[in-house]
Amino acid sequence: MKFYLTYAEPPSGVFSSQVADVISFLNLKLNANIRLVAFISLHDFSSSRKIIKKELPNAIILPMLPRATYWRINVFQLWILCFFLRPTSIIARNVIAANMALKIRNSTSVKNVCFDGRGAIAAEWREYEVNVVDQWKKEIDHLEQRAVIESDYRIAVTEKLIDYWHKQYSYASGKHVVIPCTLNSSFSPKTPTDIEKKQARENIGLQSQDIVLAYSGSTAGWQSFSILYNYLAPFLNQKSDNKVLFLSKPEANIQKLEKEFPGQIMQKWVNHQEVPIVLSACDMGILIREDSVTNRVASPTKFAEYLSAGLQVIITNNIGDYSDFVKVHQCGIIANGKPLPNIQNVDFTTRSRMINLVNLHFTKNAQLNNYSELMKNLN
Repeated sequence: MKFYLTYAEPPSGVFSSQVADVISFLNLKLNANIRLVAFISLHDFSSSRKIIKKELPNAIILPMLPRATYWRINVFQLWILCFFLRPTSIIARNVIAANMALKIRNSTSVKNVCFDGRGAIAAEWREYEVNVVDQWKKEIDHLEQRAVIESDYRIAVTEKLIDYWHKQYSYASGKHVVIPCTLNSSFSPKTPTDIEKKQARENIGLQSQDIVLAYSGSTAGWQSFSILYNYLAPFLNQKSDNKVLFLSKPEANIQKLEKEFPGQIMQKWVNHQEVPIVLSACDMGILIREDSVTNRVASPTKFAEYLSAGLQVIITNNIGDYSDFVKVHQCGIIANGKPLPNIQNVDFTTRSRMINLVNLHFTKNAQLNNYSELMKNLN
């Protein structure tokens, strides 16, 4: 048996697709015998437990005691769990989970710890003033270095993250696999027909001649909304048929745009299952980020979501491996500070090509060889 360990991560859409779905996929396709062990906050513990259990009935859900920052206290719970269930390996999703696993390695049945690196955590906390207690901020560099260097194997979401580990922590073992954020395995990308696209547009009040950019995600508290504005304002000023659809909750930044460009800004908040249908009504997806270490190593889930709806992507330089991916596969526009070029309605052939790229690169089946390599190194 293997544990997949998470710490201080509540259930969410990301948790569902990048944790629960990965475990189910590996158990089904590779007979991996992985069991989720999730330490979650006492706040809404019961409801969070029910949500996770619905997807993974045999998951072990434990409360973090007494606070997230006192993670070392929870190591004893993990040690007891390993003593009784005797897992041979632990895949640890974040820096704290990896350090917990490393502390009980070799004092239990656990012989292999795999650090599932989702980004440059220490850099992110510094660059974006993540709201964590000072004690964590003081030791996060050391904890991340230990997770990278002392783990037996590693998963990285991008090649750029591996490069960062080389430079920042002198990582040199080569024992890793790169697996990007993938779509949920239950989702089957399908190219919408012109009729389906027209119907999707009518459902949200768009006309056939409209050129629509989609922005999926929150803009609240984003310090660099001005970067996004610098691209959208010239686009919206070109003609009244140019529009932007925000798939997010109502926010001050969006409301300001609505006042400045009446009739050209739309905002919708839909459940995860409806997102592909709404996106299919648009022409391109927006992935505008500032240049930071966090973004240079990132694997934004939105990239695959846009492609899966048949959209090309407007992306800034140095976003993980994906700015280069756009250049190589000609699946979007590199936003380099200049106004966006004239954008046209996307035809069926182009949409089909985008969805084919998703099937080749961003589904869990597309990453099966990499998952097999991971399992081979943990057996």
